[in-house]
Amino acid sequence: MGQRGSKAAFMPNKFVFPGGAVDEGDSNIHLVETLTEKCQARLKQENQGPSPKTLAIAAIRELWEETGLVLGVSEPWDDAPQDWSDFANAGFRPSANNMYFFFRAITPPGKSRRFDARFFLVDADHLSGDLDDFSGASDELSHLQWVPLDEVRTLDLPFITSIVLGELSGLTSIGPPASVPFFKNEDEESFFLRLKNS
Repeated sequence: MGQRGSKAAFMPNKFVFPGGAVDEGDSNIHLVETLTEKCQARLKQENQGPSPKTLAIAAIRELWEETGLVLGVSEPWDDAPQDWSDFANAGFRPSANNMYFFFRAITPPGKSRRFDARFFLVDADHLSGDLDDFSGASDELSHLQWVPLDEVRTLDLPFITSIVLGELSGLTSIGPPASVPFFKNEDEESFFLRLKNS
């Protein structure tokens, strides 16, 4: 996790997971290995936006930009776009193998910014490089660190992050969960749904 800046327009000073918006070019990036069929099916439910592949690409890119950590396979990438040149220069191509769709939340109306966030889960053993070396990270998040689950509640967290962590601590293994929690806040009503495969 890392801490957002005190002058950030949205959630200043809060400790958050790495993440951010889908970029226009994310849909053009090739995934060497795709998400599981179960994860793709759940990402398609209630979704009018980016494809499952594009969402996975955005998550891998944001992880790289905000922490310097790589989720990919060691493989040459000579024609990488500018936004991915550092990733490619490190010797990797993006891969969603062992990456799982885990949680979704839409911000309630009335907030300064609204988002439709998908949270992904991956075992840190599948990341490449030194897990404690954040020297390649952008300056978007400060105080980057791995936080033990039994200590994370001492941090200043957004409400939804606390909910996500509660779901996470209930897991017995890392893989596609039995169902994906979805906090769906609309203008008139709020729902708590569970996305399952039909």
